Amino acid sequence: MTPDDPEETQPLLGPPGGSAPRSRRVFLAAFAAALGPLSFGFALGYSSPAIPSLRRAAPPAPRLDDSAASWFGAVVTLGAAAGGVLGGWLVDRAGRKLSLLLCTLPFVAGFAVITAARDVWMLLGGRLLTGLACGVASLVAPVYISEISYPAVRGLLGSCVQLMVVIGILLAYLAGRVLEWRWLAVLGCVPPSLMLLLMCCVPESPRFLLTQHKHQEAMAALHFLWGSEQGWEEPPIGEEQQGFHLGLLRHPGIYKPFIIGVSLMAFQQLSGVNAVTFYAETIFEQARFKDSSLASVIVGIIQVLFTGMAALVMDRAGRRLLLALSGMVMVVSTSVFGLYFKLAQGGASNSSHVDLLAPVPAEPADAHVGLAWLAVSSMCLFIAGGPQALRSLLALLCFLYLQCPFHLVLCP
Repeated sequence: MTPDDPEETQPLLGPPGGSAPRSRRVFLAAFAAALGPLSFGFALGYSSPAIPSLRRAAPPAPRLDDSAASWFGAVVTLGAAAGGVLGGWLVDRAGRKLSLLLCTLPFVAGFAVITAARDVWMLLGGRLLTGLACGVASLVAPVYISEISYPAVRGLLGSCVQLMVVIGILLAYLAGRVLEWRWLAVLGCVPPSLMLLLMCCVPESPRFLLTQHKHQEAMAALHFLWGSEQGWEEPPIGEEQQGFHLGLLRHPGIYKPFIIGVSLMAFQQLSGVNAVTFYAETIFEQARFKDSSLASVIVGIIQVLFTGMAALVMDRAGRRLLLALSGMVMVVSTSVFGLYFKLAQGGASNSSHVDLLAPVPAEPADAHVGLAWLAVSSMCLFIAGGPQALRSLLALLCFLYLQCPFHLVLCP
């Protein structure tokens, strides 16, 4: 069979005639699923403004010391690790839609527990629940969006997943400037609640229905999402789609991508990008900024902008080139930020006390004026060189075998 054979190039769920679907309901379904990554990002960014607020809290509200604050930010990753395994098990048993519906429950429950917290253990428990939901959402949402999208918009909608994550982080940073930790947790319940309502109005993934031999339901879902079910045929289910087992790791086509993916994610995690997300405001406070919250928001805005740019140029520039460039940028930026901390130890009158929005005089009296912007710039470069290309590459690797229970948790 040649590459020009129409049977070879025909989309998995596409009409034989090649007519493009025109229904816009697929965008509604994709938006409903993308609220999962938005909630994921909000949960990741929540700790940054919440930790300083909790340190200022007066009794009877819980108050965090340094050790508790460290756990408050990091415990979400433990829940996400468990959620990744749970999501890998759920996605092919409960289905994509039901998995997304179920992940809204720990999101809402976790933020509700945080809202009602009377001690540190309740705060940690709430964060653990939201982390569990993050792990499920980060796995299931990209799968659902990919399977419901027709080829003309599949790339566009797929790139929205990572963008919604960083928008959620930015939303948490922005809301943290005006809301205390309890009301910020209340706000965190809104995206998953809206997701729960919208997901009830959209169908299950047609591909999943076909794998369950529910042809009639799959045709109805296609009609809802794409506008027509005329001419659709059930795709053949090959042996490579029947499941994942450890024996497959003997094949180079399986273990090589697996090793590459795990290694890349391990190095990315060790780079500290999640620590910057969790503790952005605390980091800038330790750097003695006058307005650490504003600095965090600037970092969040840069993250959103560069994520959008990466989505636009990724297919043209290539993921390997972007990964190499991002690694070099992160090395330089972290080195500069470390140098800033070294210089900032000189005295309490360091220029990091200046207001970020204040105009810089033409002839500064202090030789160190401008170090505040040096620190913010280095952190912006660090975030700009973050895991946008890596997340896309790992998503492609994970799609090789969706039934593998050891899915990678794709954290920003």
